[in-house]
Amino acid sequence: MIKECLAISMATFVDFGRLGMYLKVTYCTDHRGTPEEPGRVVTVIERQFWETLNDPVRPPSQTSILTSSANPAPETPMLGPNKAKPCRAHETHTLQQLAHLEYTPESTSRVWGAAYRIPASHAEEVHDYLDEREIDGYSVHYTPFHPFLIDSASPAASKPITCMVYIGQPTNPQFLRDPARREPQDVATVISRGHGQSGKNIEYLYLLEKALEGLGLGSADGHVTDLVRRVKAIESADEAAADEEAAARDLEKSLSRSEEEAHQNFMTE
Repeated sequence: MIKECLAISMATFVDFGRLGMYLKVTYCTDHRGTPEEPGRVVTVIERQFWETLNDPVRPPSQTSILTSSANPAPETPMLGPNKAKPCRAHETHTLQQLAHLEYTPESTSRVWGAAYRIPASHAEEVHDYLDEREIDGYSVHYTPFHPFLIDSASPAASKPITCMVYIGQPTNPQFLRDPARREPQDVATVISRGHGQSGKNIEYLYLLEKALEGLGLGSADGHVTDLVRRVKAIESADEAAADEEAAARDLEKSLSRSEEEAHQNFMTE
């Protein structure tokens, strides 16, 4: 896994930065769902195309933000041929600076994330792993990634890096086109019961929200947060229903025991 790759210095952290794309929900029939009950994951698409869709979730007041793949940061890498900056994971002030960056109108249509450079000696291994993990509904694309110079008082984007990213294209059959299936409550319901070989769909959503909030740059996403709220409400309702069913079973058992004891006492008398 990429976490393991990072642990043995297979990847070098580049920087936080952005893609000129937009967040979109799509199907997942393997890692967070099954062919019979597809889960819900995300992809990135161009905002111009997104605005042509009859989407229940209209453009928010600030950009929707995500790493450049369908899995939450920090385990999602981006590969690129350009030289990477030295790893700065040990610099504790980096995330603090990111957290204080303010949202500006020009950040609309940007997807924030982290980029990594994979050494040539491990590129094929990592590429094969990502192909297996991302190939269900995703295809490989190369796109400019704009690192942010977060060490300066007024952050500014540096020269773009060409990075590899897995994107679920609108032409893919797993792209969620039906507006009714994109309604927040429908999406939340599907997520609440989805599971696949990588785990529960709920876990994917919760980690996604945590990653977005932790990245800084005003990156908390209103739609994702709303889905988390809806899913937790479904979980609470399910737990309450389960507790009610358990209580009903206990009561039934208690009544049965009482009736049996009463019958035995009657027979004894």
